[in-house]
Amino acid sequence: MFDSLSDRLGGIFDKLTKRGALREADVDEALREVRVALLEADVALSVAKDFIAAVREKAVGQDVLKSVTPGQMVVKIVHDQLAATLGSDEELGESAINIAGSPPVAILMVGLQGSGKTTTTAKLARRLTEKNRKKILMASLDVYRPAAQQQLATLGEQIQVRCLNAVLGEQPVAITKRAMQTARLEGFDVVLLDTAGRLHIDEELMREVADVRDASSPAETLLVTDAMTGQDAVNVAREFNEKIGITGIALTRVDGDARGGAALSMRAITGKPIKLMGTGEKIEALDDFNAERIAGSILGMGDVVGLVEKAQEVVAEEDAERMAKKMLKGLFTLDDMAEQLGQIKKMGSLEGLMGMLPGAQNVKKQMAAHNMDDSLINRQEAIIRSMTKAERRNPKILNGSRRRRIAAGSGTSVPEVNRLLKQFKQVSSMMKKAGKKGKRGMAGMMPGMMPGKMPGLPPGMR
Repeated sequence: MFDSLSDRLGGIFDKLTKRGALREADVDEALREVRVALLEADVALSVAKDFIAAVREKAVGQDVLKSVTPGQMVVKIVHDQLAATLGSDEELGESAINIAGSPPVAILMVGLQGSGKTTTTAKLARRLTEKNRKKILMASLDVYRPAAQQQLATLGEQIQVRCLNAVLGEQPVAITKRAMQTARLEGFDVVLLDTAGRLHIDEELMREVADVRDASSPAETLLVTDAMTGQDAVNVAREFNEKIGITGIALTRVDGDARGGAALSMRAITGKPIKLMGTGEKIEALDDFNAERIAGSILGMGDVVGLVEKAQEVVAEEDAERMAKKMLKGLFTLDDMAEQLGQIKKMGSLEGLMGMLPGAQNVKKQMAAHNMDDSLINRQEAIIRSMTKAERRNPKILNGSRRRRIAAGSGTSVPEVNRLLKQFKQVSSMMKKAGKKGKRGMAGMMPGMMPGKMPGLPPGMR
């Protein structure tokens, strides 16, 4: 989402950090460019002005201009201000979803039609079920959009979360009361209320949402908004906050090509935290919004902590220990390689994972130049799955005819098969060297096993 802003800011700060000493005029020139970059990224004018004023006040002090690395100091100031504008944890306190209180706790999902409320409701239900171990009941209050209630029911079956049965002709407030009563009688912890949206804000929508709010007394009222809406998302957030009173924002389509300024503006104008962000179409693609990490990503610093957390969600502790033991013994098979490729797929898109590494913009450019996308992992998995068990255990038996058969069976080419085998050989050799050195060797090898250096990337990117 923030790619264009990252590119612009990266170019500005590259010039700034290359200078040995800074004058006040240098800082002013850089901040003028930052202001233009923010406005081009759809940041509201008032927010951009306040942002630049706050940065300038800190950046032109003598401590910065005369420091050993003044350019780096300015970057840090911008980073801290970005985090504060997005809503740092220090200012907002705990930004997690509030499910405290006597059950059943209601969470109200509001927003315009097409913003992704229903999908986000199901994603949040899955998250609260698996991470918080809560018993969730979902209820669709959208009696206007064709098949809206059926959509939520279908998603509920997919994630194995109960969805309140639809009753023909029942209105939103009545559905709300029935959902809360059902939850009380059947011992549900949380009720997720998926309200109806409109193509634009109107009195009827606001009156209906207000009635549902009064009937459910929600602990959270989350505004679900599409990150690609741009400046209009700010107006939507302001209207819902003033007329309904939201407690947080859930951004959808964060993985798209939105310019990102709406996120900065919504937080600054409403004063409400961005709590969640949808990072893909998959049901598990819902992440916490962490201001410090997002600010770091915008400035090309990456989000390694977030990357590790994603890995922990996908890889079970016992599986990680088993793989570590095999590595210490210098053992690594093509089956292990296929398993790791599958785990990377579960963590999200390849581009998204690369975006969490420091210097991500340069890596993304190289990926684009090599026409690399998620299909790369799919092709590599197909190649390995097209091998026999004996071939996966002992790649040395793969002669020319076997490689041609594997290429035909996987829908790839012989050069691609050769490339994967070469990469496997390199990783296997690295494993053996690390195994001889024990845990100390493993620690030194870990950077080479990061997704940015995973098997499959061209040599220039590893």
